[in-house]
Amino acid sequence: MLPLNLNIALSSLSAHKLRAVLAMLGVFLGALAFTGVQHVSKIMVRQSEIETEKLGPNLFSVMAGSVRFTRGGGMRQSGGSRNFLLSDAQAIIDTVPGVLAGTPFITATMPVRGDAAAVNTQVMACWPNYQQIRSFRADIGRFFDWREVEARAKVCVLGRKTAERLFGKPELAVGKDVYMFRAGFRVLGVMETKGRDVSGQDQDEVMLLPITTYMRRASNQQWISGVFLQLDKDAGVEAVTAAVNAVMRERHGIGPGEDDDFTALSAADAIELQRQALDLMTTLGGISSTISFAVGGMGILSIMILVVRSRRVEIGVRRAVGGRRRDIVRQFLFESGLMAGLGGGLGVVVTVILVVVGCTLAKLPLIIDPVSLAVTLFGSCLLGVAAGAYPAWQAANIEILDVLKS
Repeated sequence: MLPLNLNIALSSLSAHKLRAVLAMLGVFLGALAFTGVQHVSKIMVRQSEIETEKLGPNLFSVMAGSVRFTRGGGMRQSGGSRNFLLSDAQAIIDTVPGVLAGTPFITATMPVRGDAAAVNTQVMACWPNYQQIRSFRADIGRFFDWREVEARAKVCVLGRKTAERLFGKPELAVGKDVYMFRAGFRVLGVMETKGRDVSGQDQDEVMLLPITTYMRRASNQQWISGVFLQLDKDAGVEAVTAAVNAVMRERHGIGPGEDDDFTALSAADAIELQRQALDLMTTLGGISSTISFAVGGMGILSIMILVVRSRRVEIGVRRAVGGRRRDIVRQFLFESGLMAGLGGGLGVVVTVILVVVGCTLAKLPLIIDPVSLAVTLFGSCLLGVAAGAYPAWQAANIEILDVLKS
């Protein structure tokens, strides 16, 4: 029975190619939207996990102001306050249980000039133990030391991409001077390749210098952007967060019910916040795919009704030679399910192709979710069967005598 139904369905599709394509288009777009958004969301979450792993062992951050995540998953610090001081960072490092080490930091985007080029790069002012806390070490030359921090030495270390853009080759940067607002800084080393972090910042496009140098010689400021902490592996994140909140709220005089002027964030929190930001994209994608599926279902319903009308003679002849009503119903349900299944299957195939090509070109982790693909394909077929139910009922109830008279 199935080969016969298949042959009839394929003959009907081939006889009305444009009609079949239009019927499948909505289902194709729905399948493409649903599977595409699902895969993009999973890939971005996995990418954030990989980037978080690069941040450093058991990293915990306390930052001035609030932190939000953009629709694409990048992290942005906004509303930074100017009352986060070095003494606040030191108090956290000294008093919060479970903290093994910490470095205050200041971030800013500044124009930096080298031998022949000038670029805008991220400036990261910090302590020398930034290397251990962030697992980010000098590959060529060396990092600045505590003596240079105390002396407010005009020295710096460059990220690999920044060194290449300023001097052509990273090896040529060591020993040269770079200029920021006409102040010269001697390059001590070039950092290893690191890639982007969870905030979306390319860590290879950075200039690192002693925080005391930046605060006195570059910006003449008293406040900092925050502090990076390295926690003991047994330290509970919730306990550390509570302790940090207590220290900062007391030092900043924040009363009960008042909003914090800082954000405490662990690596796990960063992943969760990014996942929440991506949930919006997933929801919007789900809505658009639902609309596309609905349009596709209505298209199949309309076209199958036309098919029944145009094949009244065929249906009457089949009934006249002994065809049963349920055979007619099965035939038209099979045809509508086949059209929707082909549309959904094509959407699944295109999704897989786009995911493979996109991940390869963008150097993102490749994730193929067979569950979502199978659910989409099954759902497409089920949609087609549901859309074809009324036309199949119409076809099964066509009167043989009416057809033969006509």
